[in-house]
Amino acid sequence: MMKHRRAFTLGLGAIVVAPLSTRAQKPPRTEAPRIVSVGSALTEIVYALAAESLLVGVDTTSLYPAAARALPQVGYMRALSAEGVLSLKPTLVIATTAAGPTSTLDQLRATSIEVLVLPDHYDYDSVVAKITAVGHATGREAKAEAMIARGRAEMAELASRLAKASSKPRVLFLLSMGGGAPQAAGRDTAADGIIRLAGGTNAIDGYSGYRPLTPEAVIASHADVVLVTRQTVEAMGGIAAVLNQPALSLTPAGRAGKVLQFDTLLLLGFGPRMPQAAQELAMALHPELARAP
Repeated sequence: MMKHRRAFTLGLGAIVVAPLSTRAQKPPRTEAPRIVSVGSALTEIVYALAAESLLVGVDTTSLYPAAARALPQVGYMRALSAEGVLSLKPTLVIATTAAGPTSTLDQLRATSIEVLVLPDHYDYDSVVAKITAVGHATGREAKAEAMIARGRAEMAELASRLAKASSKPRVLFLLSMGGGAPQAAGRDTAADGIIRLAGGTNAIDGYSGYRPLTPEAVIASHADVVLVTRQTVEAMGGIAAVLNQPALSLTPAGRAGKVLQFDTLLLLGFGPRMPQAAQELAMALHPELARAP
């Protein structure tokens, strides 16, 4: 039989197409949903909308706010098991396109559980889409609209300030620096997205995703700034250890000792705190704007 598909139209086009079993052809549920949230951004949104009482489980990336860590976990977002999710008896699973494997999501769709998969692009429109969809799913539409309005105002203010910037610093985002060649963020990554939104230029544009970076590639990046997560700095033992990486001393960033560190989920989460992350990174990249009236 042909499965029905329901699309959520959120002012940005049909962003979600979630197949539902034919058994879903019945009146909408009147009881509160039991939600499993897969993805740190979605979990943050649920809490920001004060809808956390609807959560029955989260994935292992859902570390913020701290209260989310006390909820039952269903595993890593890219390695979910249907059994773990089903054991929590959810009526709704919300996830992003980064979640998987596909076979697990298909197993869940074959039950009476609704599976809502949301876009995971690295721009503010994607954040708006996630907030709108979660607001609809949790019955917090008004709060979602207010959150989006605040975020749009913050992003508009940031764009206005960045229009006065005199340059777009080249930013090298490094990850997994503990052993071997460091992983660097190329195009189509959360790091690339937040760097652009903060008025910077990704120093690595020759590939998509994350790849190990050779010493020659580090030098060729001509990075003005090195961007890392606070967790990476802690694992390395401090900023000095980051700057001690091969060839980094031969870049403008290395010579100037310019390393910026941010919390991972704040910087890369692309959830409700994304405007805050973009603003903080922008002011760090453009200190002249931070000093401007």
